[in-house]
Amino acid sequence: MARSGLAAAARVAHWADAALRPGRDGAHPDGKGTLSDATAERAAADLDLTVTQIRADWDTARLAGLIEVHGDSARPGWRLRAWDRDDSAVLRGWVALFDAWSLAYPEPVDHEPAAVAEVVSAMPQVLSFLQLSAGPVPMPQLLDLLEQRVTELRTERCEIPYGPQPLPDPDAPDAPDEDTPLAPLLDWALHALASVGALTYGDGQATLTPLGNWAVWVKLEQICVAAQSPAGNIEQAAEDMLRGCAQLRPNAARAEYRAWLAARPVGSAVAELIDAARGEDALLRGLAFEALRVVGAPAEPDVRSVAEEPTLRPYALLWLAEHDGFDPEDAHEVLTREEATWLWVDTAAAVADHGEAPMLVRHLESALQPTVPALLDEVRAVGHPRTVQVLVALAAAHPDPALAKAVRRAAFQVHTGGN
Repeated sequence: MARSGLAAAARVAHWADAALRPGRDGAHPDGKGTLSDATAERAAADLDLTVTQIRADWDTARLAGLIEVHGDSARPGWRLRAWDRDDSAVLRGWVALFDAWSLAYPEPVDHEPAAVAEVVSAMPQVLSFLQLSAGPVPMPQLLDLLEQRVTELRTERCEIPYGPQPLPDPDAPDAPDEDTPLAPLLDWALHALASVGALTYGDGQATLTPLGNWAVWVKLEQICVAAQSPAGNIEQAAEDMLRGCAQLRPNAARAEYRAWLAARPVGSAVAELIDAARGEDALLRGLAFEALRVVGAPAEPDVRSVAEEPTLRPYALLWLAEHDGFDPEDAHEVLTREEATWLWVDTAAAVADHGEAPMLVRHLESALQPTVPALLDEVRAVGHPRTVQVLVALAAAHPDPALAKAVRRAAFQVHTGGN
């Protein structure tokens, strides 16, 4: 179902990969990762679709990670590269789209943004109820549940802290009107979730699709590649070995790295690990450099040679600093603020893909920036290709509605290229 649901987006992404590579005639980037009018018209003609369909499919491809934005250009993501051979990559793409459901369907323009944010924050409980119901649920029942959850969110937000409080800020955004009717917003949310294939909605009722049911059931666990038996990893290629070690404790993983390294020439082993680190899976990137730490001095020339590759640079600089005698806890001082922020986003992408929601919330506390607004400003500026997916996942995981709203707003601004 995930493959069929993303088929149109994959078709446009494959077309762009073939037709818009550097040097090809007719490539017209607009600096935001969206399609220029000329390119959209060309794609529509080549694929026998309307320009509106092309733009909608392109937007879906970006949200699903089939297309990733790097600076002022869009490139095929690792999920597109793995489309034909890796069902888990397709599933991860659909989960990314599921997480971004509120960006995948036009937001109602005649409602306060704060009220929309409350509904987005409340929808996980609605989805959980749909999953437990295992069948169609009438709109009035869902509306009642949504109103209860929004009331709970408003009550939590109105907790009064101890101590003197500052005067109200006249420039602060208005709080949502408690009399705002939620039925139109629930209708919007259900249509948005239906647009990504999570549920069916019609005749005054909603039903989770099998794919939506599965996603709700495993949402907190995310999608993980099952760890292989340690005894079987020694004969695997570097990427498969790293995936097999992903669920091991650090000491057990290091023992596995040593066994794997002992079974092959050090030069070819280091080259394999660096190739694995160049992939699009951030978890494998981090694990590859952990394995290179086990290699030690023989890996230094190769690690130093990749220190100028943007994707590998923060990892390589940390490796080299530790190799030169820095305490691991102080090694981060060799990174610029931009490099450290890029590494924070890359690590967050690994957690979002392979970890659990509480881990992503805890990762927020590891940021160098003293405040969440400062972090969001620097994350938006750093240009990591997974920024939107990371921010959407963080917003979905964080228990603070106000913070989640700010993170969602930042994700929307990155997605649309706005300020």
